[in-house]
Amino acid sequence: MRSPFDILEAYERRSLAHAVQLPERQFAVDVWRGVGYRIGRRRLVSDFREVVEIVPMPAVTRVPGAQPWLLGVGNLRGNLFPVVDLKYFLEGQRTQQQEGHRVLIMRQPGGDVALSIDELYGQRSFELSQQVPAGDIAQGRYAHFVERAFNDGEHEWGVFSLSLLSRTPEFRQAAG
Repeated sequence: MRSPFDILEAYERRSLAHAVQLPERQFAVDVWRGVGYRIGRRRLVSDFREVVEIVPMPAVTRVPGAQPWLLGVGNLRGNLFPVVDLKYFLEGQRTQQQEGHRVLIMRQPGGDVALSIDELYGQRSFELSQQVPAGDIAQGRYAHFVERAFNDGEHEWGVFSLSLLSRTPEFRQAAG
């Protein structure tokens, strides 16, 4: 008499013998991928490795005495994290909150941070041949975070470094 384990093992062997192999998916090495979003009039993209997730704007509890660009503290699945108005931090103007508003969650030393943005465009892919100098996108405070850009034929997209943002002393000192 065969054991249940032996029966399952035989079933798996027969199943795998008839499995159809899917073609291996190859990604071009000369393609850059990121998350596209808008802050003010600038279209920006950040590397997928710098964005933990994208979620709806959480309820925010204000923090007395904090910098005006720190909207407060949010809660996501039981984890507390600061919620930052990225447009206010960079341009000194508040992001207009609207229904369906999203935030980017970025990882930084000490915990995740939610970044409020004006508009989310989702995944963007660019061939390296579409790379252009950052130009006007890297004006003002953006100059520290945007070193290059891509042109997709319709728009220029500045590559915004969230890792540089997380290491900026001013950004790390949200206390007023």
